[in-house]
Order: sequence, then C-alpha cells, then structure tokens
Amino acid sequence: MKETLKSLPGWTYTSDAFFELEKSELILKNWQLVCHISNVPNAGDYFTFEIFNERVFVIKDEDGAIHAFQNFCSHRGTKLIDGISGSCKHKITCPYHAWGYDFNGNLIKVPYEDQFKNFNKKNHSLQDVELEIFQGFIFVKLLHSDIPSVHEQFAPYIKEIEQYRLEEMQPLGRVTMRPRNVNWKQIADNYIDALHIPIAHPGLSNLVGKSYGIEVSSNNGYVHKMWGDGNNIRKDNLSNRLYDKYLPHMDHLPDDKQRYWLYYRLWPNLAFDIYPEQMDFMQFIPIDANTTMIREIPYALPDDRRETKAAQYLNWRINRQVNNEDTHLINLVQEGMNTKNFKSGPLASSEICLIDSANKIRKAIPVSNQEVKPQESEMLKINSKI
Repeated sequence: MKETLKSLPGWTYTSDAFFELEKSELILKNWQLVCHISNVPNAGDYFTFEIFNERVFVIKDEDGAIHAFQNFCSHRGTKLIDGISGSCKHKITCPYHAWGYDFNGNLIKVPYEDQFKNFNKKNHSLQDVELEIFQGFIFVKLLHSDIPSVHEQFAPYIKEIEQYRLEEMQPLGRVTMRPRNVNWKQIADNYIDALHIPIAHPGLSNLVGKSYGIEVSSNNGYVHKMWGDGNNIRKDNLSNRLYDKYLPHMDHLPDDKQRYWLYYRLWPNLAFDIYPEQMDFMQFIPIDANTTMIREIPYALPDDRRETKAAQYLNWRINRQVNNEDTHLINLVQEGMNTKNFKSGPLASSEICLIDSANKIRKAIPVSNQEVKPQESEMLKINSKI
C-alpha cells in the first residue's frame, strides 16, 4: 500500500460504526497486556483483564506455569473472578453454583453432578486464551490473527531492552485507571507525536534538551520508539534539577543509559515508558468512540536506596505535569474533530510514527481511506467491499 503523508480523516475519531470495526480489526487481533509475572508470584494467584465485553484472567498453576482463560464458568457463563487481582485457595470456584476448576482450567467439582445426563467433566474445562510472556510481561490475544509474537515485534530492540532486566521487576503500585473523554487514537497519536514536545512540554523538553528522537522499527513498524537523554538537561526546572541530583548510579545499565528516557509504542494501543530507575506501561483501552481508559502500573527492580525512591517520586512529578499538558491538548484535538468539518491534515515527512500509524489503520480498515464519512449504517458493508 502506498504511503500517505496525511492524517486519518476526522470522522474516524468520532464514528461509532468505525469504532466497531476497530474493535475486531485492530484491538482484538493484536496482543493486549494483562500484567507482569510478579503480579502472580504464587500458585493460585490471578490477575484479570477486561476490554470491550471480553473478560480474561491469568493464573499460576502448582507447577509454576501461567495460563490465560476466559473469565466465565462453563455452566451458566457466570463471571468466575470479580476483581483485579488476588489468590484462589486450592481451586477456582464459581460464585453461583460452586463449580470448581483446578489452576490448569480442568473442571474438577460439580455439585449435584448425578443430575446432569451424559455428563463428562473433561468436556467442560475453562476456555484457553492465547498467551505469550515477553520480558516478564504477560500478553493475551483475543481473536485469531497472523500478527507476529510480541518477541518478534520487539526483535530490533531486544538487546537494548534486556539491559533493563524487566523480568526481575516488581510492581510499585496497583492498577490505575484514568478516564479520558477522547477517542483512543488521540492518546496513541499524541504519544508518538514528537513535534509537540518543545512547544507543549517545557518540563520534558528542558529535561532532554534537543536529544528527543523517534523511529519506526525496521520489521514492518510494529514498534515505534522514542527516546531522550537526560544528560542534556537544561537546569531551569526544580523537579528536573532534583531528579538529576538524586538519581543514583544504576549498576546494571551502561553509562549512556544512566539518564536515558526510553519509550516504546507497541501497535496499536500499548506504551512502555522505561527509565533508569523504573518503568511504566500505559494501555489505551477504548470504551467507545469518544471515551478511553488509560490503564497503567509502574514497576521497578528491588532497590531500597533513598535516592532511588526520591528519583521515582520526581519522575512521577515530571510525568504528572506532562500528562496534564497532554490531557488538555488531546481534548482540544477531539473538540476540533467533533465539528465534522475537519477532514485530513498534512503530516510532515519527519512525523514518521504518525504516518506509519495512519497507514496501518488504512490498510486494516480500508474505509478509512474515504475523506467523506460514509453513512453509519453502511460502514461495515462499504469496508468489506473495498
């Protein structure tokens, strides 16, 4: 498909029918992050994940293996686990009729089993979900697709990522959910938009100077990478000065990564922010055409140094300001697109990640090539014929 140097038409950020196409063609066919292995350290520990009407949980079995299952009982479809995380004792028990499953998903207990005719428990195990563990992070894929594994997608950056020892990290906090009244693509687009950094984010710009860079991965662009070097700090911001002062030397990192801020966007709705002292993930969970939930958890290597704790707090302060600035900006963009008069805007040749993202969506959902919005009722039909 020929590369197009313009943004998607504005209607793709507001259309309910287009949003339905994005569910099946983009979100559910790609890998979604559930949690980190440190979130399920012991047998019976579980962690849940929900997107659209899909509900999944991961659980560690008695042999240390991690499984992913659909979060419903084989009997009446009851949601088995109602909560973000926790631990099951001995088995997974349905709260409705007490059907019980072992941690491998096998049905092992059925009250009043003699009342079910021609019944075989082996035929009613929990439904598996495709799972992959990458650098300690647990991913699931909810619809079958030929999308490469997460490891394959990150292949150009494996050596760089391995320096941070992500597998050994522990959670710094719990899941945080931040609602935003914008289309999910506004948040994803903003994350990879480098031209707004010096204009909209003086704090971040002062931290990394002119070192901020972006690139599209060499293997079909599954990963967008951004980076900035804190060694270029402009010392006119208190949080930046204190961060630079207190962040201690990280022995597991080379000298050129001691102040390095690294960002990866995994297509289509996941972001990894990796810093010397911690890492965060941000997942842009689409709720509807005009609402998104940002799901995030921070992680770090065990480190009891007071300087590290101070640096983590200052990191949070710097990024809180960046997030506030971004929230204002994406609201303004969504308001502009809600006018129904915005069509497509030109993209600069340097906006390589935005260009790649827009073209990926055009390829996956061909109706997005139409400048003028089709009728909502005709969206699916038109898309299938293109």
